[in-house]
Amino acid sequence: MAIFLLILGIVLFVLLVVVHEWGHFIAARRNGVDVEEFGIGFPPKIWARKVKTDKSKFLFSVNALPLGGFVRLKGENDSDTRPGSFGAAPLGVKVKIMLAGVTMNLVVAFVAFGLLAAIGMPKIIDDQFTVASDTKIIKEVENKGSVLVSSVIEGSPADQAGLQEDDQVISINATSVSAVSQVADIAEQKAGQSVQIEIIRSGQNQTLTATLNNENNGQGYLGISSVSGEEGLELRRSTWSAPIVSAGLISQFAQQTYKGLGTAIGNLVKGNTAKASEQVTGPVGIFVILREGSKLGINFVLMIVALISLILALINILPIPALDGGRLFVTLAFRASGKTLTKAKEDMIHGTGFALLMLLFVLITIVDIRRFF
Repeated sequence: MAIFLLILGIVLFVLLVVVHEWGHFIAARRNGVDVEEFGIGFPPKIWARKVKTDKSKFLFSVNALPLGGFVRLKGENDSDTRPGSFGAAPLGVKVKIMLAGVTMNLVVAFVAFGLLAAIGMPKIIDDQFTVASDTKIIKEVENKGSVLVSSVIEGSPADQAGLQEDDQVISINATSVSAVSQVADIAEQKAGQSVQIEIIRSGQNQTLTATLNNENNGQGYLGISSVSGEEGLELRRSTWSAPIVSAGLISQFAQQTYKGLGTAIGNLVKGNTAKASEQVTGPVGIFVILREGSKLGINFVLMIVALISLILALINILPIPALDGGRLFVTLAFRASGKTLTKAKEDMIHGTGFALLMLLFVLITIVDIRRFF
């Protein structure tokens, strides 16, 4: 079952990016901008077909790299003046097209959170938003103290101590643990010290000894990736307040996302790259998170997918060149200044932004591989 849920989570993650691009696609076609290609995945192409409609035609392609999708519009540069091009469209139309992808991801997040509120919303943070008068706990198992080890970093203190995947951590130095945050806090407090870790493996209790890292060197202090065990599982159901819960969670998680991003940037500026890397993850990290969530059931997989959809919207709206928010910001900035945004200037701005994003993507992937594998 966990493997099926993992595959489902990966498929839904890819579809989130496709839905984002579909938003651009629909907004462009409805506002008279020609779409030249709608692609699933990224090149090289595997298969392609010309699709003709009453208004226009476009190329539909399936590509080899399954990391989402893309939409290629006619004349994407702001200075293009050809009929049917993005550049020739009114400013209001350009804004609609650029914001359409973000809007679609927000809509998906809102619907997914609302659905989860109606069928069973996992509680993943202590002060998670809900409407108390319309909240019923539908699943709560007595907390016996357990954190499931999902992976062990090779050569880490956990690996040297003999911890294995699927071990259940019961306590550290006789302090019971029932949440991932507790394990992380204790490990940080005991940095450089030897600790006794009580686990359950194949139904048998064992005690292992681990000497923690002195500092977070990319492995963490202990060197495991883990999720809260079923003993700490809580699902909440709402009825009439499900849309309110959904909106409240979007606001709450948006604040936490931007706060975490700010913390990461602050640590990066200070030169504390280890701390900065703790706040971000990429496709490899998302795979690990989905794998961990799949062990806890469909509700947790849907929760992760809803969060990823929200984060895609929150990141894409930032005024970073090459992202939707960056393209919008650059377009509006040049309009406000009265200067012409030439093709050369636009390509330079967003090309540089894209190159930096790709570099960041590679670095985050390396950090994720070191962190999880």
